[in-house]
Amino acid sequence: QVQLVERGGGLVQAGGSLRLSCAGSGRTFATLVMGWFRQAPGKEREFVASISWSGASTYYADSVKGRFTISRDSAKNTVYLQMNSLKPEDTAVYYCAASGRLGSSPREYNYWGQGTQVTVSS
Repeated sequence: QVQLVERGGGLVQAGGSLRLSCAGSGRTFATLVMGWFRQAPGKEREFVASISWSGASTYYADSVKGRFTISRDSAKNTVYLQMNSLKPEDTAVYYCAASGRLGSSPREYNYWGQGTQVTVSS
């Protein structure tokens, strides 16, 4: 079993930055693909970024490419999402998730955190 806890959400002005973290527990954490998703009110949950178990491969949604960076520290069982140049349309609840394989569909992820709210004001 893997448990995930996100931290770092908050309110920021457009153009600002936030760093989200996701702490995982469980012996298999280091072998899992980790992803970040987000869900805005009235919208479906959407893929933001993912990182392979080794950290060597990363993938991003087009909407965040060049602004967001996903990374992981396996020694700390933690995954990060650095978000720069934030826009009001980035406002959403952000979730981290774990999967046994790389993918961008929420259905491919088995474990989920509780989510953290990110609000970007204009």
